[in-house]
Amino acid sequence: MTPNPNRRLSTFPNPEPGRDYLIRMEIPEFTCLCPLTGQPDFAVLHLAYVPDQLCLELKALKLYVWSYRDEGAFHEAVTNRILNDLVAACQPRYLRIEARFHIRGGIRTAVVAEHRKAGWAGQPLDLEPVRDSWI
Repeated sequence: MTPNPNRRLSTFPNPEPGRDYLIRMEIPEFTCLCPLTGQPDFAVLHLAYVPDQLCLELKALKLYVWSYRDEGAFHEAVTNRILNDLVAACQPRYLRIEARFHIRGGIRTAVVAEHRKAGWAGQPLDLEPVRDSWI
């Protein structure tokens, strides 16, 4: 039985906290609702982060993302909320989220939000989105 969607993000200790390295994820099944019409909005989320002491646990992230299915949210608001929640959970050195929403009314929307930890002088490494061919 599948656990219920929820907003509890889990973490685990970074196995290499002394090294900057990039973790990239593609979440192709994000959905929320248009707060004006109630119609579903679909997006592909591209996450890239440089962990500090903690890494995001993937099953909890999946359940977190599912929790937006029945929630009304503007694209800009939901993208920034996800960024804030992920930063609060794992306190990364760097985190970038790009939410690419599917066409609605002839308009395709992409919202990009970033976080840099104060004092981190590193570069975010390769931010090219994850593609099927990267495996």
